[in-house]
Amino acid sequence: MSPRIPGFDYRRVPVADGVALSAAVGGNPAGSPVVLLHGFPQTHLMWRHVAARLAADHTVICPDLRGYGASDKPAEADGAYAKRTMADDVVALARALGHERFALAGHDRGALVAFRAGLDHAAAVTHLACLDVLPTLDMWDVMHGTSAAVGFHLYLMAQPPGLPEEMIAAAPDAFFGHFLDIWSGAGNADAVPADVRAAYLAASRAAVPSIVADYRASAGVDVEHDRADLDAGRRLRMPVAVLQQDWGAALGFDAAARWRAWAPDLRHATVRCGHFMAEEAPGEVEAALRDLLARTPAATGS
Repeated sequence: MSPRIPGFDYRRVPVADGVALSAAVGGNPAGSPVVLLHGFPQTHLMWRHVAARLAADHTVICPDLRGYGASDKPAEADGAYAKRTMADDVVALARALGHERFALAGHDRGALVAFRAGLDHAAAVTHLACLDVLPTLDMWDVMHGTSAAVGFHLYLMAQPPGLPEEMIAAAPDAFFGHFLDIWSGAGNADAVPADVRAAYLAASRAAVPSIVADYRASAGVDVEHDRADLDAGRRLRMPVAVLQQDWGAALGFDAAARWRAWAPDLRHATVRCGHFMAEEAPGEVEAALRDLLARTPAATGS
């Protein structure tokens, strides 16, 4: 049996036509809701430590994103994996569980979904946290030259349907395991224990087409949506927290400045761990989220 977050209930919640998300739900029902979105190549399990810590005084909701884990994996068509569509899923999930307004935190791919939800659903998202990522438009803008080799998977999965899926499906454990290995910080290899690693690999192995579709959308429709919002002057109106490794300096750009262009009410911090910070440094992530939640929330509006 796949590992679970202890003390959390697991539910399947319809969020769109023919699409249901699997979500772990737990915590204090009297506490304000917090939705936590996972990254690649992970599932909701990446939040197991932070979710347990927040559960003392918050309702905590940890879904598998559309196309990942135990959630449904619709065919790639008509923007099925646009971050706008995936953000709509998250808002529908929260509403189905009784929450019209909620705080939202995402890591990696989940942070891109959270970012889009903050722009498209400002009335619903009170606070926003994004871990170790740049907005899609900025990500493509800073990737250049030999430094872009670290993002080879972004370019591979951006290719038209067929070749990326075939290549990854030929050796899925080697492909997904590569990132679990190289993205952990020095000395933090045990942050993802064997049973959790096996669960990540099994989930990813079963989701190659939808994972590729998610990444392909980030080289197409997601860029279009970000560009349209930037040109229209749309910004994140809620308090925003961003935690990142110091890869901005390594790649030659100011990560905080990139984020501040989107989020006027920003607190940006650099953490000393690898990419999987919710598993490598859960206490630091929890502290940042609690600091975010203590800030004056976004006002209700459209």
